[in-house]
Amino acid sequence: MTEWMTRDAALAALGIRPQTLYAYVSRGRIGVRPDPADPRRSAYRAEDVAALGARAKRGRKTADIAASAFSWGEPAITTGVSTVRHGVLVYRGLDAVEWAETATLETTAGLLWRAGAEAQFPAPAARFAGPFEALAALAEGSAPTLGRSADRLHRDAETAIGHVAASVGVAGGDEPIHMRLGRAWSLGTADADRARRTLVLIADHELNASAFAARVAASTGASVAAALLAGLCALSGPRHGGAGRALNALMDEAAKSGARAAVGGWLARGHGLPGFGHPLYPGGDPRAIAILDGLAIDGVSRAVRDAAYEATGARPNVDFALAAFGRASGLPVDAPFCLFLIGRSVGWAAHIVEQAATGTLIRPRARYEGPAPRAS
Repeated sequence: MTEWMTRDAALAALGIRPQTLYAYVSRGRIGVRPDPADPRRSAYRAEDVAALGARAKRGRKTADIAASAFSWGEPAITTGVSTVRHGVLVYRGLDAVEWAETATLETTAGLLWRAGAEAQFPAPAARFAGPFEALAALAEGSAPTLGRSADRLHRDAETAIGHVAASVGVAGGDEPIHMRLGRAWSLGTADADRARRTLVLIADHELNASAFAARVAASTGASVAAALLAGLCALSGPRHGGAGRALNALMDEAAKSGARAAVGGWLARGHGLPGFGHPLYPGGDPRAIAILDGLAIDGVSRAVRDAAYEATGARPNVDFALAAFGRASGLPVDAPFCLFLIGRSVGWAAHIVEQAATGTLIRPRARYEGPAPRAS
């Protein structure tokens, strides 16, 4: 999807008259700007037009609205943590890309948690085989979130994230976590700073699948560690944080058979392309742009990027940026997932505390389509 469209295209997409289009603009429901090709004409934000069109097709039936909420649809949960608005990722009212220019993950936790101070993520004395084991061990016997203050929950989160970081190889110490990660991975100054920016930009992304999973667990009163574990389980899927593994497979195939053949093969098999396109960023993922800024990506990554754009018009998303960063800087093969996990844990914690404060249980109803009950 292009970011802007002509008046005629907007009218055709919505099936409305010009007067109705102008009314949507005046109410702030469709963004508008002068058309760069002809300043006498206006261009209309394609994202807003598509959203209005989707609502019109669904109608206003309660069941349709409820069902649509689970697939990039109507907002279902109120949050003050983050959002994506007109292609801009926003953390507590701040442009996340601008914030990431100087922020650390510790100061970002302070912002997203509204803690009043930057967080600390101490390394545990014990070592664990991986993040699942670390959070499971911590969750066993941990206090539930019910009736506990935000300050105490923040301390639980600091401890849990410290366990997660140590479980994926982050070194101990008092420095910010990106510097400890730099020591563990032997990163130079520039790469350690790119890791810092990456962690900050990955910290939260509105109500994504893993944040929703963490909120559902927190709504039951589960401990912070248990709710973080729920988020990790969702993150591990190949359509979320596990997309990096599929992208590495695509790049390995491109290295052997050429990027065009590899991309064409993936599309022909109906897989879709991991690492490209995002429904919330029709004009390109700003997180990917910021992470890749100034990075000399390797030839295979560059070829796959160009072949993907040629075939689909889709631009790199944050998954591609993580993989390209890893390949260009010689990071461990699991580095993209580790960066994603450490950074996103901060956002999960923000959602967990926010959900706990509501005191409500997340329990949607299902639309039953099974056989009718038998008459007795």
